[in-house]
Amino acid sequence: MSLHTRNGTLFATQKAEKLKEPEEFRVILCNDHYTTMEFVVEILITVFHKDQLEANRIMLEVHRKGRGVVGQYPWDIAQTKAQQVHILARQHEFPLRCLVEPL
Repeated sequence: MSLHTRNGTLFATQKAEKLKEPEEFRVILCNDHYTTMEFVVEILITVFHKDQLEANRIMLEVHRKGRGVVGQYPWDIAQTKAQQVHILARQHEFPLRCLVEPL
């Protein structure tokens, strides 16, 4: 903050701070031999808001390549989505894993 006068009046001015976009993180689903393809599609639709076609495409990528990127989000959102996946997977007794990685 700086002070200056104009026409006998004292003014205080603040320098505008430049805000930067939050850092993004990649959310990744990992394949396992127990979680069903149907459950993975359900997770992609309910947690990540993918449509049926996109959910099937990502599920097949996870199945074929061992992992698949489901989205990129700021840290807090990525962590929350990963926690939601883990909670739902445990409720359905699946070992599905979800990772959060920096871009």
